[in-house]
Amino acid sequence: MQRYNILHRTYYNFSGLVRLEPHALRLRPREGHELHIESSTLDITPAATLRWHRDVEGNSVAIATFDAPCRQLLVESQIIIQQHNQAPLDFLVADYAMDYPFAYAAEDWILLSPYTKFAEQGENNLLTTWIENLWQPEEQLQTYALLQRLCKHIHQSLTYKLREEPGVQTAEQTLAGGTGSCRDFANLFMAAARRLGLAARFVSGYLHAPPSASNFGATHAWAEVYLPGAGWKGFDPTIGQIAGPDHIAVAVARLPESVPPIAGSFVGPPGANLDVGVWVTEVE
Repeated sequence: MQRYNILHRTYYNFSGLVRLEPHALRLRPREGHELHIESSTLDITPAATLRWHRDVEGNSVAIATFDAPCRQLLVESQIIIQQHNQAPLDFLVADYAMDYPFAYAAEDWILLSPYTKFAEQGENNLLTTWIENLWQPEEQLQTYALLQRLCKHIHQSLTYKLREEPGVQTAEQTLAGGTGSCRDFANLFMAAARRLGLAARFVSGYLHAPPSASNFGATHAWAEVYLPGAGWKGFDPTIGQIAGPDHIAVAVARLPESVPPIAGSFVGPPGANLDVGVWVTEVE
């Protein structure tokens, strides 16, 4: 078991006095048999009233409402977790899904089918060709090996680029440009998995790693694929590896734009500067 301290600090500096509309906060990690929250504090300035609920994906969401106008919004979340996912490869895939291709069981398909639908419109010739260069139907391959091949190929063939602007590139845009952020790479992996008929979803969270060009204090994104017998298993194409003990999931969604850490609006003079800092450190 490993303990981590997660400090996530967000500043919005407005150009004048504004009135804040309700804000949705997705900052609390997803708890389960692999992750437990030991302590959690959420400090907000100006003062806010919080109402918690779980959305349709089971993500923990706090709705913050405000009474006082302000020129700056500060949201600081500090959480200590216990991470028990020390052996991410210790899982068994059901016999019928061991080799690709396979078909999900009928009772699972009812729930999983939305996660197999390809969201992007058009021909998507780049994605189709990209997948064909990685796998041909006559090749016999285990399902996990195919997914790991996709994950590693994104990491090895594309260039990571930090993008501060909001939004997520389409799979075609990422392939055409040859670059993307972690959320762009996750979306490409997810699109490829769905094109192959597999159920995939987007994950937003944190990554514990030394500061680098791809991780210097920010939220992180990867993807999960549903493998019968093993459940939702994470793949991180930004680093080319299966999600492990250093990955801390906060929110999952069918569409990547559905789970920003903080979402809200304000009424007042236009313009706001955003400053975000994230620190994930080991705790003795």
